[in-house]
Amino acid sequence: MTINPATGTDQKKQLRLRLRQLRRSLTPAQQQRAAASLAQHLSQHLWFRQAKHIAFYLPNDGEIDPTPLLELALAQGKHCYLPVVMSGGKLQFRALEVGTRLTINKYNIIEPDLGARVRPVWLLNLILLPLVGFDLHGNRLGMGGGYYDRTLAAVKGRPTPSRRRVGLAHQCQRLASLDGDCWDIPLAAIATDKAFRLIGN
Repeated sequence: MTINPATGTDQKKQLRLRLRQLRRSLTPAQQQRAAASLAQHLSQHLWFRQAKHIAFYLPNDGEIDPTPLLELALAQGKHCYLPVVMSGGKLQFRALEVGTRLTINKYNIIEPDLGARVRPVWLLNLILLPLVGFDLHGNRLGMGGGYYDRTLAAVKGRPTPSRRRVGLAHQCQRLASLDGDCWDIPLAAIATDKAFRLIGN
């Protein structure tokens, strides 16, 4: 399904509400199938196979669940990291390892505590981002806090592997088009429960 964006000044607010409600309406069985399908698509891609240091997230608010892929990555000896909300509106990516203590932040999202090892964002080989909505031009609608955009702005212009930014979503979160803001960091690819798609292909 492709959703046509709303119009007017409240466009993004309306889209967020509609898309968040849509993904929350998925049943546990649908979520489980979507997570398994996502892992299958991504695990076969060269970017995942090559990556040694990968940023994941833990699902919240109906987001597609990358946990099966995370477990596969850990089993393959890859280094996995989760975002931690920091002061200043940016994220740090902290290692998820045996013994890592997890805590719940102000958004009710699970994250490693501040004792976990930090990996600079520009040294990540692959960054998997949650999103609320997306189009096939690399535009991403997030929750509105701007945390990923501010964090990823630090690697703009750097010839680093961290340009491999992949938005993860349910196929039902696809938009026909999405107007990006000047501060938005575009995605390099989209992975859903249906397919992996490089932007521009």
